[in-house]
Amino acid sequence: MIYRVLGTTGLKVSIVGFGAASLGHEYGQIDPDEGNRAVHYAIARGINYFDVAPFYGRTLAETRLGEALDGYRDKVILASKAGRYDIDEFDFSAKRIIESVEESLDRLKTDYIDVFQAHDIEFGDKEQIINETLPAMHKLKQQGKVRFVGITGYPLHVLKAVAEAAEVDTILSYCRYNLMDTTIDDVLTPAAKRKGIGLINASPLHMRVLTEKGAPDWHPAPRRVLEVGRQVARYCRSRGVDIADLAMQYVLQHDYVATTLVGMSKVKHVDNNVKSVGVAPDPEILAEVLHMIEPVANVVWIEGRPENQDPGAVAPES
Repeated sequence: MIYRVLGTTGLKVSIVGFGAASLGHEYGQIDPDEGNRAVHYAIARGINYFDVAPFYGRTLAETRLGEALDGYRDKVILASKAGRYDIDEFDFSAKRIIESVEESLDRLKTDYIDVFQAHDIEFGDKEQIINETLPAMHKLKQQGKVRFVGITGYPLHVLKAVAEAAEVDTILSYCRYNLMDTTIDDVLTPAAKRKGIGLINASPLHMRVLTEKGAPDWHPAPRRVLEVGRQVARYCRSRGVDIADLAMQYVLQHDYVATTLVGMSKVKHVDNNVKSVGVAPDPEILAEVLHMIEPVANVVWIEGRPENQDPGAVAPES
């Protein structure tokens, strides 16, 4: 495993992070015992960053991760979130943030959370996030219930604006640094570097677009993006390469992103992701894949409140 320091937190995190949403059946039913084994195996393979949220499985993922980490808490850096609790249920009030951390601590069977994040801030009021949500989280930091405070979301400009207006230790963005979309480097990376903010990348497979299985029916990207995903998967297969492996190798080369979160619920998932650590993608295959993707590269969809959208974001297709 390779480790990087997460911004100015001092935390040394594995460049592959364990995305625990799948423990809560977010991507289909799983075997809970196998999920438990996957957590323990990931720790054995050097993965030390585990990310979860109350929203995932509507508290089930936190509960299961807490059970799996019983006896292993001192071996991991644990991240959770607050503010989003269901598909359309958001509450970024100070009162709810304070209640939420207590609930998460109980489910996770711990007395502190290493990285506590405001979840999907594009669905909240930016001024409330800056003036109420984050101050409440920093109060929890002063109390020792959380060690560091972060924000997460999809649109990059609102993440950047909040990070520049308030104090945050980490930023997590998803689907914004991978083979299909590299716009994190246009917007967020320079700002994070300037302020020493730890950068966390999630969904390196573009929410399954960059897999043999392909994108799920609910994927918000335009159909043309999904079709190119299928094309590059076929091309990689013809060259004896799994598109998911190429995608992981590509994202892990980023020199500032501290950790990349990948959903895992099976031991084989851990193996598949860890094998990409320290492996450079085949330059010829990578060049052809990027050429194929170019017509749909950096296509951004609408997510969150209208005022929080990135420029050029497209509406979901019916």
